[in-house]
Amino acid sequence: MTSEPASLPEAAWRRVGAVIVTHHSGRVIGDCLRAIAAADQVVVIDNASDDDTLAIVLAEAPCATIVCNAVGLGYGNAANQGLARVDREFALLVNPDSLITPAAVAALVAAADRHPDAAVVCPVLLDGGGRFGPSHHLALFDRAASPLSGVEARPDGEICARYLSCAVALVRMSAAREVGGFDPDIFLYFEDDDFCLRLSRSGWSLLLAPDAEVVHTGGGSVRPSLGHTWEKYWHLAWSRLYCEAKWRDPAAGRRLALRHAGRWAGKGLTNLLVGNVSNAFNHAGRCAGALAFLAGLPATRGGAPALGPQERARAA
Repeated sequence: MTSEPASLPEAAWRRVGAVIVTHHSGRVIGDCLRAIAAADQVVVIDNASDDDTLAIVLAEAPCATIVCNAVGLGYGNAANQGLARVDREFALLVNPDSLITPAAVAALVAAADRHPDAAVVCPVLLDGGGRFGPSHHLALFDRAASPLSGVEARPDGEICARYLSCAVALVRMSAAREVGGFDPDIFLYFEDDDFCLRLSRSGWSLLLAPDAEVVHTGGGSVRPSLGHTWEKYWHLAWSRLYCEAKWRDPAAGRRLALRHAGRWAGKGLTNLLVGNVSNAFNHAGRCAGALAFLAGLPATRGGAPALGPQERARAA
């Protein structure tokens, strides 16, 4: 470990490899890369963008390691590709619609040094207007039963959380290797829930460091379209059911899938009848995701390995 204080941004960056997953992210990736221009190691995994994402990456970060996937592999699989290429103590997962400052990186690394049992350290997320946004929460299966579900105030000090959003996250590489990175069967959504559950059950802690602040505009990582909207709601439904089956049991997953399929079909029809076509489309996507889960269809498209033994030699 370096003898330089972690509070110095230059020293902190030397211990961190930045990982960015892009997918039609041309509108935001330039600002994101300029914000981390001081990073010693940058890894960009592109999920089959057909806009100017790659041209912007080459212009703004010519020394970055770039992996171009011919087809989109989803967030978790692409993040695993990036983690496998990090040769530093920490990886910094950065959504392309985020702006992270050197001071925030230094604060995250300093917090990780104070808490060596923390596998993931996350900043406070602010929206484009500087307003506090959700960044930590109850663990996945505790939310429905809690009266505090959906209620989140800005903390005054560090919090040992049950769940952290990985929109921007400092990940201790030894912990990521231990649990195998993100689950390769999850294409989109709930991959950070699953990651946090596996880390927690392996004895690692999850830390929110409020002295680190990052602007996360949200919704800017992928260009808007009907196809991407359908994909979003399909995977929201499928991934939630996958976690139910994985962490409880397959029968629980099927029962929840039946309830969700009926619920989203009813909501979709109701919205269609009242002329709210947009909501009807969204609910239809959720219903289709639930039905696909019931039919045993996978969410991944070919997939990629998790950060397992075959990747450890390169990532060590």
